[in-house]
Amino acid sequence: MKYRELFRTAQEMVNSAYAPYSRFKVGAALLTTTGEVFTGVNVENSSFGATICAERTAYVKAISEGHREFEAIAVASSDGAAFPCGICRQFMYEFGDELKIITGEDEDHLRVVEMKELLPEGFRL
Repeated sequence: MKYRELFRTAQEMVNSAYAPYSRFKVGAALLTTTGEVFTGVNVENSSFGATICAERTAYVKAISEGHREFEAIAVASSDGAAFPCGICRQFMYEFGDELKIITGEDEDHLRVVEMKELLPEGFRL
């Protein structure tokens, strides 16, 4: 799957996000090394600590289906480009520092970075 297509899938997910507090809707599309795609959205909660980001939603869905190896994740938002937050960066780092993260204003203006660029000294046991 090409990065533009993966980003398009993330963009399609944005409208399914539940963000009544921040109004910042995020969609994600996670590509496994076997070519499967798992999607996610952010789901906010009035107890803010219970909120889950789109990236972790996609990962949890993939992991619950037995996947542990990932190639790329695309992240789109209602406000343009969106990079993963700190918690998501550490969460994703657990599964590899060469993951490609794709975001942008639109599919014609994508930025692709590796996880190790966003979290150069991520924590691992």
